[in-house]
Amino acid sequence: MPDTPKRQRDATTRRQALLDYVVQAGAAQVDELATHFGVSRMTVHRDLDALAAQGMVNKQHGGVTTRASSVFESNFALRAQLAAGEKSALARAALEEIAAGEALILDDSTTCAALASLLPGRTPLTVITNGLESIERLKTASDIRLITLGGDYQPRFNATFGLLCEQTLASLRANVAVLSASAILGTTAYVQDPAVTQIKRAQMAAAERRILLVHSAKFGHSALHRLADLSEFDLVLVDSGLAPPQREALDEAGIRYRLIRR
Repeated sequence: MPDTPKRQRDATTRRQALLDYVVQAGAAQVDELATHFGVSRMTVHRDLDALAAQGMVNKQHGGVTTRASSVFESNFALRAQLAAGEKSALARAALEEIAAGEALILDDSTTCAALASLLPGRTPLTVITNGLESIERLKTASDIRLITLGGDYQPRFNATFGLLCEQTLASLRANVAVLSASAILGTTAYVQDPAVTQIKRAQMAAAERRILLVHSAKFGHSALHRLADLSEFDLVLVDSGLAPPQREALDEAGIRYRLIRR
């Protein structure tokens, strides 16, 4: 029987509720979701397949997670919902490191998108980015020259990548680049996707100073592609949830970092 508009609306509402549940829990099993929402396991599987196709969840081992893995990066819209308070605090701290009149590179991360919202208070600026959410937030800002990096658009990241993007970066020079990473293991930053890693490295190479914004929950984890050692950044901004052993590792390695409270 074909879906009616009402059934489609009901499915959309249920999937949003299911997603909210999994975001809060971090992970869930199919049986758990079927019981919680009073639907069949087959319905849960269909809902999870639909959410996975959007990059919102990662199905695995009879369950689902919103946590990124070493090879899977969550959808941009989902990542924007996670640790929003910490990201806002990191963005405010990063703004203090930016002077009016500078040329600034922002990567495609949700944390840099949060910073983009604050930049109209630090004008004039030149902002270079491949992140469409940052572009959207800055496109009408006064006294901000916005340079958008072309390339292949990737919906999961809501950003552009590829050779054209990399070539454009190679022809530019900025005062500072602000980036994030998917995981930090020891004193090394990692990213899941090779195309994202390549553009982040090109952004680092195109700037005189480099600042890394990273949520403390990303420490103690790895991803498939090495981005850089933390010593390659002039400053690492981390929220105050960073565990003492991880702080000690940064101290022993001589990493310049600052803990930021919400």
